[in-house]
Amino acid sequence: MWWEGKTGRVLKTWAHRHLKVGLVVGVLLLLLTYVAVSQQFVVSLPNVITTEVQRLMDKRLTKAYSESEKGKVVCSMNGPFSDTCEANGDVRINGTAMSVAVVPTSWSERREWRIRPYARRAVSGVKEFTVTQLQDLAAAPPCTVTHQVPAVLFALGGYTGNFWHDFTDVLVPLFVASRRYAGEVQFLISNINPWWLGKYGTLLRRLSKHDAVDLDGDAQVRCFPHATVGLRLHKEFTIVPERTPGGRLSMADFTAFLRETYALPRAAPVSLRRSPDKRPRLLLIHRGHYRRFVNEKEIARAAEAAGFEVAVMEPRGDARVDEQARVVNSFDVLMGMHGAGLTNAVFLPAGAVVIQVVPYGKLEAMARREFGEPAADMGLKYLDYSVAAEESTLPELLGPDHPVVRDPDSVHREGWHKVAEFYLGKQDVRVDVNRFAPTLALALDHLRRQ
Repeated sequence: MWWEGKTGRVLKTWAHRHLKVGLVVGVLLLLLTYVAVSQQFVVSLPNVITTEVQRLMDKRLTKAYSESEKGKVVCSMNGPFSDTCEANGDVRINGTAMSVAVVPTSWSERREWRIRPYARRAVSGVKEFTVTQLQDLAAAPPCTVTHQVPAVLFALGGYTGNFWHDFTDVLVPLFVASRRYAGEVQFLISNINPWWLGKYGTLLRRLSKHDAVDLDGDAQVRCFPHATVGLRLHKEFTIVPERTPGGRLSMADFTAFLRETYALPRAAPVSLRRSPDKRPRLLLIHRGHYRRFVNEKEIARAAEAAGFEVAVMEPRGDARVDEQARVVNSFDVLMGMHGAGLTNAVFLPAGAVVIQVVPYGKLEAMARREFGEPAADMGLKYLDYSVAAEESTLPELLGPDHPVVRDPDSVHREGWHKVAEFYLGKQDVRVDVNRFAPTLALALDHLRRQ
C-alpha cells in the first residue's frame, strides 16, 4: 500500500551625515519609481501576474531549495496563485496540530506564517498549516519519527477530481517540487483521498519511493532535514522553467516523464513526409453533457474525408490513467471542445497536434491560456477553431437578439459567473464542417513536415 492510513500517519561630519541621508532618500525614490513603472507591465489576465517583486521572491525560494541556510524559513505569499514555504534544517511537522516548526541553529526571532498547502490559495475547504520559525530548540516539540529524506507537504481537496485541475493544481507542481530528489522524498498529504491516490498511483510512485503519510489525525512529530510546504503554481497547466529549482524543468520534461512512467511507446507522431500513404490518427473527444458536438458523426466523416483515421473517445473519471494514456499516445491529433478532456494532450507524442474548439462567447484568451500555451510548452502543434454564433445552439435557446448572442462583451462585464453560466454551461456546438476544413488541412500540413 502506497499510503499509510490513520494507524501510522506516517523565512563623521555634518556633511557626511547629510550625504548619507541624501543617498538613502535618492535610492528610495528610485525604488518607488521602479516599482510604480514595473506595475504597468503586469499582465492584465486575471490568472497571470508577473512582477519584479515576484521574480525576486522566486529567486529567494530557488536559493532555499539548495538548503544552504539551516534553521531558516523562506515563504512566498505574493505569487499569482499560491502561498508556499521552504524550510531548511531541523523541521518538525505535526499533522493533528497542523504545524510546521523550524528549529534555528542559534537564537532567532520567532516568525509565523499560515499556509493553505493547495496550489490555489483562494480555494475553500483546505485546512491551513502554521509554519513557525522558532526562537530556539527549547520551544520545539520532540521528534517521534525521524526521516532522512526531505518532505513535500500538500493538500488534495479543492478542485481535484476534475482531470485538468488534477494536473494543473497538483501533479504538475508536485513534479516541480519533488523531481530534484529522484524519488527520495516523503509526501505528506492533507485531505487525502484514497480513490485519487489509486488513480494516479503509478505517477506518484515514480515521484516518491516512500509511502505517503495521511497527515489528518497523524499525531506523530515527524522530523525532516528539509520541507516544502504547499505546491507552487506560476501559470495554468504548464511550467515556467526559470521559476523551478535550478531553472532546469520544463513542461516538455513533464510530458517526457509521463511517457517514461506509463511506458508509452510513441515519442513522435507519424511522419507523412517519410510515410506519405499512411493515414494519421485523429482522436475526437466526446462530451456527454454541455458543450457537446451536436454533429459529432459529421465532424468525424469530414476528418476522414480529409485523410485521417478517426476514433471517438469519452474519457471516464473512473478509467485507469495507465490505459487511457496508452490509448491517447497512439494518436497523432487530439481534437476536442474546450474542457478537461483536452488535458489528455499530456500523453501525446511530442510534435503531435492539438485542435481546441473554442465555444462562442469571446473565450479565445482563456482557451489559449488554459490549453494553447501549455500545448506549445509540451512541444505540440496547437490549433484552435473559434465557434461562430451560427454554429452555437445559444440562438436557438435564447433567440438571436438576446445579449448573450448579440453582445458577449456585455456578458463579460457582468462577471465570470455569467460567462460560465451561458458560454460554458448552456451551449452545444454544431461545427460547420466546410468552415472547419482549413483547420484540418493545417493539421495535415504540420504532419507532412515532420
